[in-house]
Amino acid sequence: MNYQQILEKTFQEIIPYRKLGKQADYIPELAKVNPNQFGMCLRTLNGESFQVGEANVRFSIQSISKVFSLTMGLALMNDDLWSRMGKEPSGTAFNSVIQLEMEKGKPRNPFINSGAIVMADILLSHLRNPKTDFITFVRAIGGNESIDYNEALALSERKKSYMNAAIINLIKFYGNIVNRIEDVLHFYFLMCSVEMSCQELATAFLAFANHKAAFNYGNVKLTASQVKRINAIMQTCGFYDEAGEFAYLVGLPGKSGVGGGIVAINPMSYSVAVWSPRLNEKGNSVMGMKALELLTTKTKESIF
Repeated sequence: MNYQQILEKTFQEIIPYRKLGKQADYIPELAKVNPNQFGMCLRTLNGESFQVGEANVRFSIQSISKVFSLTMGLALMNDDLWSRMGKEPSGTAFNSVIQLEMEKGKPRNPFINSGAIVMADILLSHLRNPKTDFITFVRAIGGNESIDYNEALALSERKKSYMNAAIINLIKFYGNIVNRIEDVLHFYFLMCSVEMSCQELATAFLAFANHKAAFNYGNVKLTASQVKRINAIMQTCGFYDEAGEFAYLVGLPGKSGVGGGIVAINPMSYSVAVWSPRLNEKGNSVMGMKALELLTTKTKESIF
């Protein structure tokens, strides 16, 4: 498979989509990002790497970080984790309060905001130094010690986080938050603020693509069965209330973020990351969604 040629053709074909959508301007720091950027990197399990565009430019991974926090939470708690949250698709917006109230403070899955906030609470309770431990894990799996938080972005997001404040207060009311609300929100926004490039994200997600290999990054250890289950949750819950559309068009497990990034895996074959800041109404990258649809169409490779 000539992946480099496929990526280059894909890049040319998505140019008409460059001006569609808009970046997540409700987060002040993200509003400053040049929206006319696109990067894509594909890495295979046999060590090959292919890329186009701004694949080495770092951006805020936002909700893609929820895969890393789920990984750490599952390594710490095993199946006890699911007493705090579910693993079903939400079918509602990622910041829905209505669903959370109906389900008495138990988030539907770890990839919507309420689930990730509970996950932040879990990590605060179980890790000796949560801030250091989380970024140490991300650096290890991403293969670069210079990966870091953008603390200015985290502060920017906190200042406008009225909906997330409502979510965590509702969860606290139902007894599903243990730590101080401000501590949990601060850590949640820090995790979302991590900046990585497409190349680094594709590197990180090779560990999920190769579920038959040992998953062992410092104190974060998973069984092959646990890795496959994380992939299953990415497939069903990784794209807010557009997970079905992504499965239909692309056919790969993955996770998106409102920073414009999307990462996906083809199990036992490759991982691929794409970034373009302009989002559709569901909060997913317009060019990223189209690029991955074209990738699996051209390669005729998906999980289906």
